Amino acid sequence: MYYERYVTMGRFVFTILLIIHGLAHISGFLSAWTTADLGYTDRPWLLSTGITLQSTVGRIFGLLWLVVAAGFVGVGLGLLFRQDWWPVLAVAAAAISLVVIVPWWRTVPPGAWAGAVFDVLVIIAMITPLKAHLLDLVG
Repeated sequence: MYYERYVTMGRFVFTILLIIHGLAHISGFLSAWTTADLGYTDRPWLLSTGITLQSTVGRIFGLLWLVVAAGFVGVGLGLLFRQDWWPVLAVAAAAISLVVIVPWWRTVPPGAWAGAVFDVLVIIAMITPLKAHLLDLVG
Protein backbone atom coordinates (compact mmCIF):
# COMPACT_ATOMS: atom_id res chain seq x y z
CA MET A 1 0.00 0.00 0.00
CA TYR A 2 2.79 2.43 0.87
CA TYR A 3 4.57 1.60 -2.40
CA GLU A 4 1.43 2.30 -4.45
CA ARG A 5 1.08 5.75 -2.86
CA TYR A 6 4.76 6.43 -3.48
CA VAL A 7 4.40 5.54 -7.17
CA THR A 8 1.19 7.52 -7.55
CA MET A 9 2.76 10.58 -5.95
CA GLY A 10 5.90 10.23 -8.08
CA ARG A 11 3.80 10.01 -11.25
CA PHE A 12 1.72 13.02 -10.19
CA VAL A 13 4.74 15.20 -9.33
CA PHE A 14 6.59 14.31 -12.52
CA THR A 15 3.42 14.90 -14.55
CA ILE A 16 3.01 18.37 -13.06
CA LEU A 17 6.67 19.24 -13.75
CA LEU A 18 6.38 18.12 -17.37
CA ILE A 19 3.17 20.05 -17.99
CA ILE A 20 4.48 23.22 -16.31
CA HIS A 21 7.67 22.98 -18.37
CA GLY A 22 5.56 22.60 -21.49
CA LEU A 23 3.35 25.56 -20.67
CA ALA A 24 6.44 27.71 -20.06
CA HIS A 25 7.33 27.24 -23.73
CA ILE A 26 4.23 29.17 -24.74
CA SER A 27 6.10 32.32 -23.72
CA GLY A 28 8.54 31.78 -26.61
CA PHE A 29 5.66 31.49 -29.05
CA LEU A 30 3.93 34.58 -27.66
CA SER A 31 7.15 36.60 -27.69
CA ALA A 32 7.66 35.84 -31.37
CA TRP A 33 4.07 36.40 -32.47
CA THR A 34 2.81 39.19 -30.18
CA THR A 35 4.09 42.32 -28.52
CA ALA A 36 3.49 40.91 -25.04
CA ASP A 37 6.35 41.64 -22.63
CA LEU A 38 7.29 38.22 -21.28
CA GLY A 39 10.88 38.95 -20.31
CA TYR A 40 12.48 38.25 -23.70
CA THR A 41 14.84 40.88 -25.05
CA ASP A 42 14.98 42.23 -28.59
CA ARG A 43 18.59 41.11 -28.95
CA PRO A 44 19.38 39.05 -32.04
CA TRP A 45 19.94 35.33 -31.93
CA LEU A 46 23.44 33.82 -31.65
CA LEU A 47 23.90 33.01 -35.34
CA SER A 48 23.42 36.48 -36.87
CA THR A 49 23.02 40.09 -35.83
CA GLY A 50 19.99 40.79 -38.01
CA ILE A 51 17.60 38.08 -36.84
CA THR A 52 15.30 38.75 -33.89
CA LEU A 53 12.26 36.98 -32.47
CA GLN A 54 10.00 39.31 -34.46
CA SER A 55 11.64 38.29 -37.76
CA THR A 56 10.44 35.47 -40.01
CA VAL A 57 13.08 33.12 -38.61
CA GLY A 58 12.11 34.14 -35.07
CA ARG A 59 8.46 33.39 -35.77
CA ILE A 60 9.34 29.97 -37.19
CA PHE A 61 11.17 29.27 -33.93
CA GLY A 62 8.11 30.62 -32.10
CA LEU A 63 6.04 27.93 -33.80
CA LEU A 64 8.60 25.34 -32.70
CA TRP A 65 8.21 26.62 -29.13
CA LEU A 66 4.50 25.98 -29.48
CA VAL A 67 5.19 22.45 -30.77
CA VAL A 68 7.43 21.79 -27.76
CA ALA A 69 4.73 23.14 -25.43
CA ALA A 70 2.21 20.71 -26.90
CA GLY A 71 4.82 17.94 -26.76
CA PHE A 72 5.55 18.33 -23.05
CA VAL A 73 1.87 18.66 -22.16
CA GLY A 74 1.33 15.46 -24.16
CA VAL A 75 4.19 13.78 -22.31
CA GLY A 76 2.64 14.72 -18.98
CA LEU A 77 -0.76 13.40 -20.01
CA GLY A 78 0.78 10.26 -21.47
CA LEU A 79 2.56 9.62 -18.19
CA LEU A 80 -0.55 10.39 -16.15
CA PHE A 81 -2.63 7.93 -18.16
CA ARG A 82 0.19 5.35 -18.31
CA GLN A 83 0.70 5.35 -22.05
CA ASP A 84 3.72 3.44 -23.39
CA TRP A 85 4.80 6.21 -25.79
CA TRP A 86 5.44 9.02 -23.32
CA PRO A 87 9.22 8.35 -22.84
CA VAL A 88 9.86 8.62 -26.60
CA LEU A 89 7.88 11.86 -26.83
CA ALA A 90 9.75 13.16 -23.75
CA VAL A 91 13.12 12.74 -25.49
CA ALA A 92 11.83 14.33 -28.69
CA ALA A 93 10.26 17.30 -26.88
CA ALA A 94 13.38 17.88 -24.75
CA ALA A 95 15.69 17.69 -27.77
CA ILE A 96 13.57 20.11 -29.80
CA SER A 97 13.37 22.39 -26.76
CA LEU A 98 17.16 22.58 -26.63
CA VAL A 99 17.36 23.17 -30.39
CA VAL A 100 14.88 26.03 -30.00
CA ILE A 101 16.42 27.70 -26.97
CA VAL A 102 20.15 27.58 -27.73
CA PRO A 103 20.16 29.99 -30.71
CA TRP A 104 18.08 32.46 -28.67
CA TRP A 105 20.16 32.21 -25.50
CA ARG A 106 20.82 35.97 -25.42
CA THR A 107 17.11 36.68 -25.87
CA VAL A 108 15.32 34.38 -23.42
CA PRO A 109 14.52 35.39 -19.83
CA PRO A 110 17.27 34.78 -17.25
CA GLY A 111 15.57 31.76 -15.67
CA ALA A 112 15.52 29.84 -18.97
CA TRP A 113 18.71 28.03 -17.94
CA ALA A 114 16.57 25.98 -15.52
CA GLY A 115 14.39 24.83 -18.42
CA ALA A 116 17.46 23.86 -20.43
CA VAL A 117 18.79 21.88 -17.45
CA PHE A 118 15.41 20.16 -17.14
CA ASP A 119 15.58 19.22 -20.85
CA VAL A 120 19.04 17.74 -20.43
CA LEU A 121 17.94 15.79 -17.34
CA VAL A 122 14.91 14.40 -19.21
CA ILE A 123 17.12 13.24 -22.06
CA ILE A 124 19.65 11.67 -19.70
CA ALA A 125 16.92 9.97 -17.69
CA MET A 126 15.30 8.52 -20.81
CA ILE A 127 18.39 7.27 -22.68
CA THR A 128 20.47 5.85 -19.85
CA PRO A 129 19.91 3.03 -17.34
CA LEU A 130 18.20 5.65 -15.15
CA LYS A 131 15.13 5.13 -17.34
CA ALA A 132 14.28 1.84 -15.63
CA HIS A 133 14.44 3.50 -12.20
CA LEU A 134 12.34 6.44 -13.31
CA LEU A 135 9.73 4.19 -14.89
CA ASP A 136 9.63 2.20 -11.68
CA LEU A 137 9.18 5.42 -9.69
CA VAL A 138 6.27 6.69 -11.77
CA GLY A 139 4.63 3.34 -12.44
